[in-house]
Amino acid sequence: MPAKPAWPPRSAPRLFVSHTLSEGAEVVVSGNQAHYLARVMRVGEGDAVVLCDDVTGEWASSVASIAKREVILRCDNRLRPRESVPDFHLYAALLKKPAFDLVLEKATELGVAEIRPMLTRRGVADRLNLDRAATIVTEAAEQCARTALPIVAEPETLDSILRDWPADRMLYFADELGGTPAATSFAAGARDGPHPAALLVGPEGGFDDAERAAIRSLPQARPISLGPRILRGETAAIAAIAVWMAVAGDWSN
Repeated sequence: MPAKPAWPPRSAPRLFVSHTLSEGAEVVVSGNQAHYLARVMRVGEGDAVVLCDDVTGEWASSVASIAKREVILRCDNRLRPRESVPDFHLYAALLKKPAFDLVLEKATELGVAEIRPMLTRRGVADRLNLDRAATIVTEAAEQCARTALPIVAEPETLDSILRDWPADRMLYFADELGGTPAATSFAAGARDGPHPAALLVGPEGGFDDAERAAIRSLPQARPISLGPRILRGETAAIAAIAVWMAVAGDWSN
């Protein structure tokens, strides 16, 4: 007798919705999400769709009906509660749009809890479309089966970030002039168990001397090295997050 197919199938589309989900609830999706389900994924009545609400977790749902501009889904059962992600924040200098889009996407996939864009003196970008950023991180979370969306904050100046830095959060500063090897520093910080931490990565032109001195003067700052090569801002952010997740984050669970 053949095995019963898994429900929902691994190929089922995934969507984040703004409704708080519960068993038996009906969810109406419209606009781009309805177009994606009906025209791109070509779902039919009874097909499975996985829903997340960033509150209760991940739910198996089925298509109840399809209209011209909306799809109605019925929540069947909860698959997973909302996940707990490590208390790890990324403070990344704003980069040109394609590069910062990549940072948003990959930081989400790697499990960062918050993304805090920074304005720096040598930065070439000075604004961020938060609605567009939210779309990027939501689509990345859907793709990687994440159930908790990262917070994306309004851009802040480096000065204001350092002035208001919380006393209990360690700051790993990716300094192109050198520091303790990243994996060594991350491991040392994790020896006493999980703790709030953050990574700070600069712009295309790097930090100027005054910015570097201000960061290094922060008691919680730990300058780190990301190897012998000069990395682009987006590469440095992605590489350092990956190393932190492997050494001190949730990759070993």
